Amino acid sequence: MRPSRSSRPRTRTRPKHDDAVEGFVVAVDRGRYTCDIAGTGATVTAMRARELGRRGVVVGDHVQIVGDVTGRPDTLARIVRIDERSSMLMRTADDEEGGTEGRFERVVVANAEQLVIVNSLHDPPPRTGFIDRCLVAAYDAEIDPLLCLTKGDLAGPEAVLDYYAELDLPYVLCFPDRPLDDLIAELTGRVSVMIGHSGVGKSTLVNRLVPGTDRAVGVVSAVGKGRHTSTSALALRMPGDPAGNPGWIIDTPGIRSFGLAHVSADSLLHGFPDLVEASTRCAPNCDHTGAGGDCGLDKIVAEGTADARRLASFRRLLASKEGTPSDDDGAA
Repeated sequence: MRPSRSSRPRTRTRPKHDDAVEGFVVAVDRGRYTCDIAGTGATVTAMRARELGRRGVVVGDHVQIVGDVTGRPDTLARIVRIDERSSMLMRTADDEEGGTEGRFERVVVANAEQLVIVNSLHDPPPRTGFIDRCLVAAYDAEIDPLLCLTKGDLAGPEAVLDYYAELDLPYVLCFPDRPLDDLIAELTGRVSVMIGHSGVGKSTLVNRLVPGTDRAVGVVSAVGKGRHTSTSALALRMPGDPAGNPGWIIDTPGIRSFGLAHVSADSLLHGFPDLVEASTRCAPNCDHTGAGGDCGLDKIVAEGTADARRLASFRRLLASKEGTPSDDDGAA
């Protein structure tokens, strides 16, 4: 026999959690969230409250936490609210490389103000296709991009900077035996996410910026591909006065691709600001692939006012967005 209905109907009223404190998510690990408690310096481990439903919590989220927020060992708090995000850096992950099946969007980090695109000048060589992908993602998320070129002792930056000459793209040049003053100046007071291929020296930079971090550093193989040394995103407070705002660095795992299937074709073009104005010279409903023979992008390249390499990179990204395989992470 079925049990009789309870005489006390379930209420739709949810607790207001007026006693919740603000936290900043610095790490995520199998349903447990490490959070920095604002103003105290304490770090607590928390789980998601049931009322959050399917809403995901990612590194960089500002959350409201109840329960034991002392940070003592063997304690567990609860995340009851996720504050509105000011930005979401997203990438499209592919279950099958080169295919459109199984694609899904993934939030890499929340509330980042700056995307630091780490690329080495040698071993592995710079990959402008990957940089272009990251720039599109940054502009789409309305995050400021910063190009960080490492291993400046092994090669010069001229080829890369020439490729981006029309963008006025901010950059810093890093050497293994010189201070990182220029990079520190760009990171101070901001929430910055660092992204780059494995082997470009990203973890080495993080260890130098935040001493004692001990992020694993890999070895570049003979074919110029690094091993994945960081396995999860981690937010690290920059050294400085804890009461002030020294800034946060969010280190992400080394990746070999940055999917953009979630970005519209128009937003993709706006990731190439040196080509945007020419789109006004296109025929109505131009798909910018050049197949129709009347694309304004081809016209400015023919006139010498745009770099043919930039147009080729845009069209490779456009093709890969539609599921057509392409090698768009090539070196400069």
